[in-house]
Amino acid sequence: MSEANLSISNTTNGKQPRLPFALMKETVLGKHYDLSLVFIGDRRSQTLNQTWKGKNKPASVLSFPLEKNVGEIYINLPLAKRRQKQYDMTHTQLVGYFFIHGLLHLKGLDHGSTMDRREKKLCEQFGIKLKIED
Repeated sequence: MSEANLSISNTTNGKQPRLPFALMKETVLGKHYDLSLVFIGDRRSQTLNQTWKGKNKPASVLSFPLEKNVGEIYINLPLAKRRQKQYDMTHTQLVGYFFIHGLLHLKGLDHGSTMDRREKKLCEQFGIKLKIED
């Protein structure tokens, strides 16, 4: 698999977790989906969330489909760090869960039982101990 259709950038001072992002992307969206993954902080997350979702607070993960096979996912690393104890997960596991969550939104799924089942299956497949019951 070529990683040319996945770009990752980190705009925070935090260290991004080591996860098989390219394989996760390919598993959910396929080889021909062009994805940009950006790790952001609270300020940018809040700005994006306010602008696009009308919510004036930082978000854990935001996903934006740009074209049929092109999209972006933004993950708030500091927020994941703060929430890891709340969700009883490691920072890496929580970021992996957020990434899967964003991928499924790009796939067209909305919150609900179907998305929950897919999240659990994918988390299990990638060794993420999912303890979130949303």
